[in-house]
Amino acid sequence: MFDLITLDGNKTRVSQEALDALDSSLRGGVYQRGSAEYEDARTTWNSMFERYPGFVVRAFGASDVQKAVNFVRDAGLVMSVRSGGHQIAGHAVADDAVMLDLSQMRSVHVDPVNKTARVAPGALLGDVDRETQAHGLLVPTGINSTTGIAGLTLGGGFGWTTRKFGMTIDNLISAEVVTAEGTIVTASATSHPDLFWAIRGGGGNFGVVTSFEFQLHELGPDVLSGLIVHPVQKAPELFAEYAVIADTSPDELTVWSVMRKAPPLPFLPEEWHGREVLIFAACYSGPMEDGEKAMASLRALGDPIADVISPHKFVDWQGAFDPLLTPGARNYWKSHDFDALPSDAISELLKAISNLPDPACEVFIAHVGGAMARVDTGSTAYPQRSAHFIMNVHTRWEDPGKDAECIDWARDLYDNMQPHSSGSAYVNFMPEDEADPTTGAYGDNVDRLSKIKGSYDPANLFRVNHNILPT
Repeated sequence: MFDLITLDGNKTRVSQEALDALDSSLRGGVYQRGSAEYEDARTTWNSMFERYPGFVVRAFGASDVQKAVNFVRDAGLVMSVRSGGHQIAGHAVADDAVMLDLSQMRSVHVDPVNKTARVAPGALLGDVDRETQAHGLLVPTGINSTTGIAGLTLGGGFGWTTRKFGMTIDNLISAEVVTAEGTIVTASATSHPDLFWAIRGGGGNFGVVTSFEFQLHELGPDVLSGLIVHPVQKAPELFAEYAVIADTSPDELTVWSVMRKAPPLPFLPEEWHGREVLIFAACYSGPMEDGEKAMASLRALGDPIADVISPHKFVDWQGAFDPLLTPGARNYWKSHDFDALPSDAISELLKAISNLPDPACEVFIAHVGGAMARVDTGSTAYPQRSAHFIMNVHTRWEDPGKDAECIDWARDLYDNMQPHSSGSAYVNFMPEDEADPTTGAYGDNVDRLSKIKGSYDPANLFRVNHNILPT
């Protein structure tokens, strides 16, 4: 017998016979504490969360997901859903709940003729990039190859090619979804369009996505990309010029900024290792010769410590930051959106960078716009469509004894930047303890999302997430 938490906040018992019956009906399986599969499933990218689900249902396909949802709903149990396991808030796993593990569903099928890809929810961005780039194609995603495609997409999805090709959700053609009723439906512009609208930014609130269909675009295999490193003390004047470049660049050019202690990269002089730096990371989604011209003003800024802009394989550039984002570290993030970067905001950032609680901590600011900004605000659940800057206070450390220091640093910076923010934020960068993520993440779309939630999940079965309450 197993004690599990229920939707009404109590505990109930599930018999071994019931688990055996569920296990025998699956292509995957049911795994209990002590098994290697259980440990593998509950171990996620962010080591902040040491949680123990009641048992794990490892799914191999939509039918497994359907059976798991039916089992959990009929028993009134709480369920978490793990796809890539990269979600910063740790929602993939919950104590004494049922964990639905989609991590083994990693297939990526590319149709090069129609330029589409069918992607399973456990696939990582590296899986998607390798298969699509084999045909010189891509879907716009994020910047870390170990991120899961499901969580990224359901929260919006932006990266190096967003300005040229739009957000990940802008390139979603359809999705296969298992609803709270256990029904397998296709959500698209013509089938369950309200559900299709909601899952493009509304997270995992509305069902379990078992397959994504994406539109692909031609790019690669090489792109002009790389890093330009400056002393952080030069940030005030460099940011003023960077903001002009960001706002006037062609859609093909994406430039993000990172402030942190310099890692011991081979192209940096040794005397700069461990010192605070400002890094411009740039990628051009077009022909090399055009990229050289587009990056000229950026590369002419100041007197950089290093400039390593050059052609790279797109799949390699997509994984360039992986060594700084390896699994197993402790992570706590905070996020703001900004319409502009005034001097007062830059001053606050520099104060924080001068007092980093750990060498692995950083602040990155992404500039988005272009194609994604030409999508109507109400077209998807993700509402922030203007060209803007997205800040991620990326606090990362190894020692659990530094939890309070690191989290306090992130919260202080977040609070100090609040007066300069637009009031919106990116839901995929929000930690578990965010007071009300729906306010900043969904803006005026909250009411519509709540109604759709009430239609597809009135009992709030899918609640272990940045939850949208059903109307």
